[in-house]
Amino acid sequence: MKRTLLAAALLAALPALAADDLLPEARKVATSVPPKLLAVLTAEIEKSGPEGAIGVCREKAPEMAKAASAQTGWAIRRVSLGNRNPKAVPDAWERAVLEDFDRRAAAGESPATLEKGEVVAEDGKKSYRYMKALPTLDLCVKCHGPAEGLSPAVKEKLAALYPQDKATGYTPGKIRGAMTIRKPL
Repeated sequence: MKRTLLAAALLAALPALAADDLLPEARKVATSVPPKLLAVLTAEIEKSGPEGAIGVCREKAPEMAKAASAQTGWAIRRVSLGNRNPKAVPDAWERAVLEDFDRRAAAGESPATLEKGEVVAEDGKKSYRYMKALPTLDLCVKCHGPAEGLSPAVKEKLAALYPQDKATGYTPGKIRGAMTIRKPL
């Protein structure tokens, strides 16, 4: 009887143990892609201007996330409440986290520190999910800033590639979106 109760208690604690154990790994994985993307974006802007960087976010960023996913075993992507890419639409869990990030930032928390990680059950399967807010950097406003600050070349390229674009109007420090990662348990 005691062994059964002990086993049940240990099984009940597994999600909490998994969450505590996976948080440092999730942080490391989620923060590995943005600096690499930033370096590629910076180089492309220096080479061909902000309009050239649009292709980096469109093509290179998903490739980088896919490579990092294959390397780490975590499913990695970027999402936003104001998405540019139709593939960056958040699911219900991600939307709730992004909305919470916005509330917390409005209450004074630094967007750079906002994160959430937890074990979730979806369709009878458990996974660990983690999100890290992506604040808008000075570099980002060249393509994501207020419309009056975007160059004509950027506006033209965005209109051609993203007719349903919702990803402008951001200022430095505002939450642009988040890195979202998931690992089945």
